[in-house]
Amino acid sequence: MIEIIPAIDLIDGKCVRLSQGDYNRKTVYNEDPLEVARMFADAGIRRLHLVDLDGAKAQHIVNHKVLERIAGKTSLTIDFGGGLKSGDDLRIAFECGAAMVTGGSIAVKNRDEFISWINVYGGDKIILGADVKNEKIAVTGWTESTDLGIIPFIAGYVEKGITRVICTDISKDGMLQGASVELYRKVLQHIPQLTLIASGGIGGIRDIEELENADVPAVIVGKAFYEGKINLKEIARFQ
Repeated sequence: MIEIIPAIDLIDGKCVRLSQGDYNRKTVYNEDPLEVARMFADAGIRRLHLVDLDGAKAQHIVNHKVLERIAGKTSLTIDFGGGLKSGDDLRIAFECGAAMVTGGSIAVKNRDEFISWINVYGGDKIILGADVKNEKIAVTGWTESTDLGIIPFIAGYVEKGITRVICTDISKDGMLQGASVELYRKVLQHIPQLTLIASGGIGGIRDIEELENADVPAVIVGKAFYEGKINLKEIARFQ
């Protein structure tokens, strides 16, 4: 069964969502992310994807105090990402309660540093963030495109020990119009051992079922929950 991982995105310590990664198209859903996290935990959900959008822009960890509050006051297993660029950023994230961290831009811009994270912490604690525009990797809070193809990019890090990848199709993110199922099929055809976590575009439970039918192991759900397209009971039954 596909695993559903709810997401909380943070700007100014608040729970927000962007559309297509655009910081100018922001909706604030809750002033207190801990309240949202407790709601997930109370529904029997075990995982949380927590994204520091301020950190992604600032290029260093910013919302670590929110991470610390959620980790200290819920039982959720948290993967934390956004702006992690140094060993100090990782240390702070893990000390504040992250079980795993996600690195995206760093894996493109400072490959040696990212590989050192894998070597030090192991592939079970470091998740590769692969954000995609037209099957090419995008970085720096989705504001920069590259010429790196998605499949060779992921495959190169699988060789280094990565087992989990969060793959976000930026064109789909926050649009509620369906996930990039064919993209994920293609990735899994080339790298079948990968724990691929789909992200972006989920607009209802049928989108999740379509991913499950494509043998995608996990999916992140954000805006669809906050906009009432999917409810907690629907999410919880996949746990």
